[in-house]
Amino acid sequence: MRLAVVVGALGVVFGDIGTSPIYTMQTVFNPADPHPVPVTTDNVYGVVSLIFWAVMIIVTLTYVLLAMRIDNDGEGGIMALITLLRRWTAPRGRRTAAVLAGLGIFGASLFFGDSMITPAISVLSAVEGLKIVAPSLEEWIVPITAVIIVALFAVQRHGTAVIGRLFGPIMIVWFTAIGACGVIGIAEQPAILKALSPTYALSFLAGNFGIAFFALAGIVLAVTGAEALYADMGHFGRRAITRGWLLLALPACVLSYLGQGALILQDAANISGPFFLLVPGWGRWAMVLLATAATVIASQAVITGAYSVAAQAARLGYLPRLRITHTSESTIGQIYVPWINWLLLVSVLTLVFAFRSSAALAYAFGMAVICTISITTLLFFYVARSRWGTPWWLLATGATVLVGIDLLFVAANLTKLAHGAWLPLLIGLTAFTVMTTWQRGREIVTANRKRQEGSLQDFVTQLRTGATPATTVPGTAVFLNRGGQTAPLALRANVEHNKIRHERVVILSLETQPVPRVADADRITVDDLGYGDDGIIFVAARYGYTETPDVPATLRGLTPEQTEGPLDTDDTTYYLSKIELQSSPEPTMAQWRKRLFTATSNITADAAEQFGLPRDRTVIMGSHIDV
Repeated sequence: MRLAVVVGALGVVFGDIGTSPIYTMQTVFNPADPHPVPVTTDNVYGVVSLIFWAVMIIVTLTYVLLAMRIDNDGEGGIMALITLLRRWTAPRGRRTAAVLAGLGIFGASLFFGDSMITPAISVLSAVEGLKIVAPSLEEWIVPITAVIIVALFAVQRHGTAVIGRLFGPIMIVWFTAIGACGVIGIAEQPAILKALSPTYALSFLAGNFGIAFFALAGIVLAVTGAEALYADMGHFGRRAITRGWLLLALPACVLSYLGQGALILQDAANISGPFFLLVPGWGRWAMVLLATAATVIASQAVITGAYSVAAQAARLGYLPRLRITHTSESTIGQIYVPWINWLLLVSVLTLVFAFRSSAALAYAFGMAVICTISITTLLFFYVARSRWGTPWWLLATGATVLVGIDLLFVAANLTKLAHGAWLPLLIGLTAFTVMTTWQRGREIVTANRKRQEGSLQDFVTQLRTGATPATTVPGTAVFLNRGGQTAPLALRANVEHNKIRHERVVILSLETQPVPRVADADRITVDDLGYGDDGIIFVAARYGYTETPDVPATLRGLTPEQTEGPLDTDDTTYYLSKIELQSSPEPTMAQWRKRLFTATSNITADAAEQFGLPRDRTVIMGSHIDV
């Protein structure tokens, strides 16, 4: 394991969860909270103990030690679990799998909400530190926040590896600093170490449930960023994230929480800002600046996580084909998705200008995270049964405990519904509607398209026997197709309507493999479709995930023996089948969903640009497909 990878992971993955100590304790004991927690010795011990065990159970046990052991070709996160759910589910369990997959899509939708809220509240809370050091700059907080956010999203195209190398050292300094400050607080009140015992958490819940229950809505802030750890696994790998968490991030966060608890035990007035008050007076200016940098970095974890979730959703058919740029040859998951990047930018800026303060967004922060965590935990146990064959009684016991804990946090956050927790639910419901509508519309279009295309083998046979008459014209025509089972709509239209076929016809399918580069010997497979002298062939071209498909270069690699004759790539015409969607009177979907599906199709990446086709020799032939 290279140290650089761990440092990169620290700069990208742990920013969100690593900055939670800034506001978690302050939020739990906030006297302005609709359900305030009184500052007493027992309550302080109970809260610190609950925070510690929430982090240990939800982050360390559920995610780092369990969930991250299950991946889909190196990718993690809730969409990876949905993929595996489909792949490994036995036929008799398909209905259950479908229900869980739908639940998983809602969890992924909530993660998009988290990806919008986290940068807004994190950067706002950091810049709001200006009110402490320079009150005259208060009116500049929102404009400065907007500039920082624009700059953050602008550098995403350079890749998470570059960003990680820049942010990683800053986060190492951050974790070292908050851990050291925590030690200072513990040294003043070493009795706070007793809070590490689970008995304090349990006695707080059992003896003061009315208070402890509402406190959970603030305590959940300590685990925000847990889903990002899993979703970002494809960017740096499980080992790098596990080591970064166990060796640096976890100890530093725990020390900070213990130190803040010790400070509050000394003086209840310290609840106004225990994180910064824990810092010696001579270092508070530096800590404000470091906290500003760290909370800006915190946004990176959910941004990269959103890229991973969107890319996996597109592969699963829940989003249209998006333009994805791979930014690393060593790690498959390091990607940049321009459309998602700019959508997040607009959304985050909207939240900043609409709410204008971190306090206004505070109650919305935990809801999206804990709901996604609960769904991920449930899916993990179901997939674990299929992959590991673990006995049902053992899985049921573990699931009952871990899912039960998650649902307790969900219930606590529901009490904040009227105070802002509705926002992530609204964002999640909107994203869920878009994704499920696209998935359903895609099923309808695929079925109708297959009927229109018909069998490729039958079509070639009809051409050969003259059942479908067509005049052969000189030249080569390349038809891009999704596979070799059906005839491209553009080819069928050319024969049936124009009554012509080219002397050389290449039906080309482009496939992306889960490796950086494909060896030349493995790149191309040619099928003569049963006839070796009719000039019609099917070619499957395989590319690695870091390679940009280049169709003309692929064709130049074919030999005359493979193409049933010489192929002049400089005089080749490329044909694309463009689908024009039209609403049908059939009740396949509600009309508003049909309109939404049609609108969503407009963001599909341009095929000619993506595959390197020469514009002056590319013909797009449209076909109508009913939805």
